[in-house]
Amino acid sequence: MSRAENAVREIHRMDCAASQDQWANRLHPLVKFLLTVYYIALTVSFSKYDVIGICGMVIYPLVMFLLSELSFSDCLRRLKLVLPLVCVVGILNPFLDHTTIELGGIEMSAGVLSMLTLICKGVFSLLASYLLIATTSIDQLCYAFRLLHMPKILMTQILLTYRYITVLLEEVSRMMQAYALRAPNQKGIHITAWGSLTGQLLLRSVDRANVVYESMVLRGYRGSFAYIGEKTRLRAQDIAFFAVWLTVLTLFRKYPVFILIGNLTGGLFT
Repeated sequence: MSRAENAVREIHRMDCAASQDQWANRLHPLVKFLLTVYYIALTVSFSKYDVIGICGMVIYPLVMFLLSELSFSDCLRRLKLVLPLVCVVGILNPFLDHTTIELGGIEMSAGVLSMLTLICKGVFSLLASYLLIATTSIDQLCYAFRLLHMPKILMTQILLTYRYITVLLEEVSRMMQAYALRAPNQKGIHITAWGSLTGQLLLRSVDRANVVYESMVLRGYRGSFAYIGEKTRLRAQDIAFFAVWLTVLTLFRKYPVFILIGNLTGGLFT
């Protein structure tokens, strides 16, 4: 199976996960979107040496994985290309920052602390974004954007790009398969065929786009879509969910919760 076919299958799996009838999936899309943006903003706002503070932000993805019943191993598998890049970003910090910082009575390299903090910021932000995509369909996200008064043409571009990227990937898969049949003993595509294949892909994409647009017009398309979830209303549990997480995340950002808990438990047992 080619990489293009694998990509199409992964997109369909994400769509199936977002359409499941789980408690997290039934939350209002605007609540999940705003909460994700707020969580990422708080996560990246930690100072570069505050490792203990940022570790407390793991509570949101941890609880959301439990509520949505998503597989953490599937998440890591789907993000396997992005996570190493996030980890590599701060790998030079220990070599560039040679100062030392005392943390809990132990002297540690400031470069190591900044590297760990940067990795945590990237990983937590990726997990929050994955949770949003895996529990919210693209139609629901576009509906949330509409409630935020995003320009209609921009929402249309986002929706059509997501919906028909599978069409482009399927065309790529067919072309790769046709090329492999004509050159069975060759690994990959020879550099001399790159230009012609790219041109063929462009022509096929334009032709398929015209067919898709004509089909949309015949079905009543006039420049806007009726998004799934337009009849969804904010419920009391949506507001309560947003308020609770807003309070919890703000407290975890403002106070070193883990240190306070450690001091409290240490005082109880001494």
